[in-house]
Amino acid sequence: MTKANLSLNGTDYEFDVIVGSEGEVGVDFSSLRKTAKAISYDPAFGSTGACSSAITFINGEKGILRYRGYAIEDLAENSTFEEVMFLLVKGELPNAAQLKAFKSQLAEHAEIPDALVEQYKALPKTLHPMAALSSIMVSLSGYYPTTGDEDQDIIRLLAKMKAFVALGYRQSKGQDFVQSKNGENYIADFVEMMFGKTSPALEQAFDQLLILHADHEQNCSASTVRMVGSSQANLYASIASGVNALWGPRHGGANQKVIEMLEMIQNDGGDASKYLSKAQDKSDEFRLMGFGHRVYKNFDPRAKIIKIAADEVLDDLGLDNDETLDIAKALEKAALEEEYFKARNLYPNVDFYSGIIYRALGIPTDMFTVMFALGRLPGWIAQWKEWNAEPKSRIHRPRQIYTGPTERKVNPISER
Repeated sequence: MTKANLSLNGTDYEFDVIVGSEGEVGVDFSSLRKTAKAISYDPAFGSTGACSSAITFINGEKGILRYRGYAIEDLAENSTFEEVMFLLVKGELPNAAQLKAFKSQLAEHAEIPDALVEQYKALPKTLHPMAALSSIMVSLSGYYPTTGDEDQDIIRLLAKMKAFVALGYRQSKGQDFVQSKNGENYIADFVEMMFGKTSPALEQAFDQLLILHADHEQNCSASTVRMVGSSQANLYASIASGVNALWGPRHGGANQKVIEMLEMIQNDGGDASKYLSKAQDKSDEFRLMGFGHRVYKNFDPRAKIIKIAADEVLDDLGLDNDETLDIAKALEKAALEEEYFKARNLYPNVDFYSGIIYRALGIPTDMFTVMFALGRLPGWIAQWKEWNAEPKSRIHRPRQIYTGPTERKVNPISER
């Protein structure tokens, strides 16, 4: 095995070098504190591998995203969301018999108890939908105590999640909740639970959106699920922690920020060119939302796929003269054509197009992240399952560099 050498305070140390299946290289510093009495310092863990994983591979420089070896483009074109759920959770794409059994299991557990519906309705109307989703998800542990049958817990959560999302949407619209009617067709059932009707364009758009969001390596929410799960918290609590992590505007809330930006431009007269100029002014605080990506240094591969779906949905809905969407198209055109944006790889990302689709469908902006959570659920479950199956797994315990006062003496209050 290749070794890496580290010289620290005059002493040399050797550490193993780990090479992944795609050639990525890491130095195993797990014994650094024990052997060298030091820790690695990496704020936000941008250069730290917290685990080895067989779930998702990303190469940001080349714009590559694969789930268990399958290119995202291939999956989006040739697979359904049910197949991708099976792939992520179980490790391989299903054959026909496995897929039929999987769909049957999802249909069996698709309904949610009436008491949970009433619990959701009793939550404060001012509560953010992500907080409501997290609350309801944790409550599942009371209705379905964990029995040790991990597969049943997973199926139950996958099956019921779409009902929670539809419940939140219909609650926001003042509409009655509709239980699952066609659980063996996951996407069609979900669309009908949401809108009371469906169409091929809608089903294709949601199928692709959920596939594209299904996993994304060790992002904030996936890492949170692993960390909470490392304490041996149950599946429901661990996934609820992922919901809360996804809630933030720097993570799952980004597509909501896209629409808020577009509406701000519209309210300021709708001049997209003005804001494109502001985006190029380093002294201006304005930033384009939904452009560029922390991981992808090229085009976000998911954006190429969902752009087509977005165009089809807008055409299906007849939204050719929507002012906000016209602003979005102007921003998109500039980012794809103007040298300033191309040179900085500020291309539209998946959040840009998913935000446009959700707005076009009339989904409230504070529900966007809930839609994201529905897609990300199988990825979170796969991450939780993988970590718990790891023989060397132990509770996460990051270290720190302390920068506070050194030891002090408590003086009597009269002397302070």
